[in-house]
Amino acid sequence: MAGPRGYRNYRGRTSKGKIALAVVLVLVILAAITVMVLQQYIVYDETGSPRIELPWQKGVPAEEENQEDVQDFDLKIEEPEGPSAIYAFAVPVGTLTQEGWKDAWMGASLMSAPPYNAAAVTLKDDTGKLYFDSDTAVSGSVEIAEDTDTVLTQITGGEASLYTIARISCFHDPKVANSDVEGMGLKNTGGYIFYDGNNSQWLDPGKPAARKYLCDIAKEAAELGFDEILLTDVSYPTEGKLDKIDYGEGLPSQNLVTFLTEMRAALEPYGVSLSIEVPEAVISDGGDSDAWLTLAEIAPLVDRVYARTVPEKVESLTAAVAAASGTTAFVPELEAYTGEVSGSCLIG
Repeated sequence: MAGPRGYRNYRGRTSKGKIALAVVLVLVILAAITVMVLQQYIVYDETGSPRIELPWQKGVPAEEENQEDVQDFDLKIEEPEGPSAIYAFAVPVGTLTQEGWKDAWMGASLMSAPPYNAAAVTLKDDTGKLYFDSDTAVSGSVEIAEDTDTVLTQITGGEASLYTIARISCFHDPKVANSDVEGMGLKNTGGYIFYDGNNSQWLDPGKPAARKYLCDIAKEAAELGFDEILLTDVSYPTEGKLDKIDYGEGLPSQNLVTFLTEMRAALEPYGVSLSIEVPEAVISDGGDSDAWLTLAEIAPLVDRVYARTVPEKVESLTAAVAAASGTTAFVPELEAYTGEVSGSCLIG
């Protein structure tokens, strides 16, 4: 039976215009969101024109690049060996004791011009005495106190950050010369020990045993912790009947060159500086024929050349040492500091 006319089941319909309007609205919303998101990526070039730079388009920041470069580059800085200018005071020669060192250090500390940064300690003097417990020493040559070892540890172990210099008298050594005349002593032409003008005896630079003895003493000083070995009395006698000296075979000056060459090789493993003290005339005159020293031969073999002098001669002596060796410095030894010397010096 047919239903009543005029009624049908209703099915909802959406016009095409409404659909289009909804699509447009969605697109507008998406566009607005996109603009908001991209705003943080808008950059301006040097002309002021905007452009979009996305994260994956950016390079590594310059700061990060520099950091990477630093990590890949291994920078090594070599520390200098010792101070560039040495202002040293000389500790009085004699048995080393804590009281003596304290007096020397306190006396030096009171000096204000310049402030001392180094100390020179005599470990072997020109009588043949040794002021430390040496395994190389001949009988009766060591002169120490109960606290000498402690004092040396204080001095070389960083006392006031001092640069430490060990003074070692070399060939002027009557004790060792008399203990072994044949093996180490300097003899006269008659075959006996040579006596200089002061009735003293010397080692013979031409004898290997004498050179080795001194090299062994210097190595012991380096093992104690000293930063520099300062050799004194590196020569033949200059007083007395020099024509009676038995110089042996070969040129005496070459014996001194051989000694310095051997000494440098002996000290090389310890990384210490090697210096020599000579009379002022050796520098100003270029040498001393009696001592058999020639500045041009010895200067290149050491790091520093010392000489007792006066302030007004320092400039000319410095120039003479530089002319003999461009790698060797001159250090004046002065009785007192007067402010006239601007570079390195040893006082006392």
